[in-house]
Amino acid sequence: MTARTCPDWPALMELDPDLQFKHYTVAEAQLPADALATVSHVSLSDVEICCDLDKHVFNPAHTDPEIAEALRASHWFDVHEWASSGPGADAGASASSNAA
Repeated sequence: MTARTCPDWPALMELDPDLQFKHYTVAEAQLPADALATVSHVSLSDVEICCDLDKHVFNPAHTDPEIAEALRASHWFDVHEWASSGPGADAGASASSNAA
């Protein structure tokens, strides 16, 4: 499987235009081992994660629920947390004011 742009990219760009969400298998994404240690029900090559690998932000709507929960306990951000209270909070406000 190759990485591909998330079909929800227009809505995700409204949260932070600097994020680039793509779909990967969890194995391709090479997520933190400590987070994946809690994952037991899936093969890492069979489930997808929708994320910006560089900024460590994931989209829970397109990510396996067990993977999403494991990432929340790590240094990764749920895109909604990123946009509301995380590092991307200012970017979303800037995008909104630029659109006005």
